[in-house]
Formats: sequence, structure tokens, C-alpha cells
Amino acid sequence: MKKLMGKLSPLVAVVAVAVVVIACNKDAQSKPNFIFKPAPSKEIVASMGGQPVLEKDLVKGIESDLYEAELKVYEIKYAKLQSMLLERFMNQDPDKKNLTNDEFLDKFIAKNVKITDAQVEAFIKERQIPKDQINPEIKARIVEYLTVESKKVAVDNWIAEKTKKTPVEIYIQKPSLPMFEVNVGDAPFKGGSDAKVTIVEFSDFQCPFCSKGAQVLSAIEKKYGNKVKIAFKHYPLPFHAQARIAAEASMCANEQDTKLFWKMHDAMFADQSKLDKDNLIATAKKAGVKEAEFKACLESGKFKAKVDANVAEGGVIGIKSTPTFFINGKLISGAQPLEVFSEVIDSELAK
Repeated sequence: MKKLMGKLSPLVAVVAVAVVVIACNKDAQSKPNFIFKPAPSKEIVASMGGQPVLEKDLVKGIESDLYEAELKVYEIKYAKLQSMLLERFMNQDPDKKNLTNDEFLDKFIAKNVKITDAQVEAFIKERQIPKDQINPEIKARIVEYLTVESKKVAVDNWIAEKTKKTPVEIYIQKPSLPMFEVNVGDAPFKGGSDAKVTIVEFSDFQCPFCSKGAQVLSAIEKKYGNKVKIAFKHYPLPFHAQARIAAEASMCANEQDTKLFWKMHDAMFADQSKLDKDNLIATAKKAGVKEAEFKACLESGKFKAKVDANVAEGGVIGIKSTPTFFINGKLISGAQPLEVFSEVIDSELAK
């Protein structure tokens, strides 16, 4: 309940608590006079005094919550289906004989899986695990994790081979990404100004996940070029003390030239330890801004209202975390892999 309430408005949270109390208190003497019955149409979810409550009004503001719940159901079903199909393929294999599934997996499917020291070191470097935290127990856990992930890849490759000539038809449907109306407005952007695909990102310069998101967008830019337009909007989180001044600094650079904004953008995400005022000035100077103008802009708080407006816009469309992306209005939450973005981009380009 704590997690759920954290996503709800105060009023909805109070109602949710009330429902829990009614459900748990066996001595409760009164409860709402609600009559559950089939709806007169799919657009209506309730009727109060003859006045309908519409489905479109019910889901407004909770689109991303509903999508996440539907996606979780889909993933649970899909994982179970994959397990069932894998077992069937195993049982059909002539080498299965009296081997258990685990024995067959290790002997025939994942027989070449072996984690090397180099893979462990690469994992430590990628995850930026401090050296003083590395010990034999941690390394053993990393090996275990990498082994499981490598076995998943081996299973996927094995099933891919099995289904090359006899594909499996899957009928469970992945939920559609929720759609939002998000305008670029005067936000800094790069890529094709008239591109068929527009990505609007709400981000926070002090957020480590946003730094990874910036890397993904860089990969998208390299892959698609001017076929995609990438716009940046600010959503500094309140617990990131330097995120807001960094946001304002980027807009002071943008005022001089949008190219300077993107230079600042890349530099700040490359080293998020230098977001205090002095370092921001140094970063901007290195990027090529006119220093005096930049300082005056930053000290005046000229773009505070602009950042506030971005945050307010994000709140209206239900952003709860950073980074959040909208590809032609379709929501992608978090620094997802390039493949997740490409699936949506390719679909939009093909329209």
C-alpha cells in the first residue's frame, strides 16, 4: 500500500485507505451503497444520480500506472509461456532421455557458458562498484548473476534455432504504450526540425539514470540522424540539490546558442560531480559561452520560470521519475536499452 499511495493523489490515497479499513475491519457497520452491475456501455464506469462517470475521466492522470500494471501482467504470462515452451522443446529433443531439465540445460543448451575474470571486471567497471567493496563474496555473486544472464542468452539462441523452420504463434498481446500530448514548444532540440519522429525527454542533470538516458539518446542520434528530432525539457527532482541550478545554467547557454546547450548537456552528464555554480561556469566557459553574459544570466535566475514551467508541464502529464521520454507522444519510462526505443521509432517511421 505504501508504494501505491506514493503514486496517488492525496484524495485518492485517502479513499484507498478507507477501502482497506472497510475490508479489514470486521466490526464496521456501514459501507457505501454501491451496486456492481454490467455497464450500459464501455465508455461508462459508474452512474451517480443519473450522471455518468466516464472511463476517459477515470484513467486520466493514471495512464502510466495502468500501463505498468498491464505490462507486469503481460511479463508474468510471457515468462510462464516461455518456460512451458522451453520444457516442451526439451522433451521433444532426442538427447533429453532421462536427464532432468537442469541437467539437459547445462549439458546441451548452456554447455559453453563460462564466466571469465575479464567479464567480472567489465561488470564491476560498468556498474561503477567501488574497489573497497569488492571481495570474494561480491565476486561470487557477480559470477552467479552473469551465469544466469548468459544461460538466458543460450536458451534464447537454442529456441531460435528450434523455431527457425517451425515458428511458434503467440497470442497474448503486449499492452500498448500510453499516449500523451507533449509539445516541443521552445525547448532545445537537435536532429531534423521536420523529422517524422519526435522524442521529448524530461530529465534531471544530477540523476545518474538520466546520464545513462543521455547515452541512449546519443546512440539514437547516431543510428537515425535527422530522421529523429530530440528535444530536452527539465524536471529537476527536489532531492537533487544541484539539479535546478544546472538546469538554469543549461538554458543560459542555450540563450547564446543551442549548440552550446548540447555541449553543456553532454559535459554535465559526463561528470555529475561538477554541478555547483563555480564548476558550471567553468564548464560553460570551456563549451565556448560568452562568460560575462552567462554569469549575469545565471546569477539573475532568468530561467527559473522556464524550468518551473517544464516541471509543471511534467506534473500535468503524470511524470513521476526521470528520465521520462515521449516518442511521438508514446511514453517510455526510464533509461531503457536502445532496442526498446528502436522498436517504437521504427514503428513510427514505418507509418
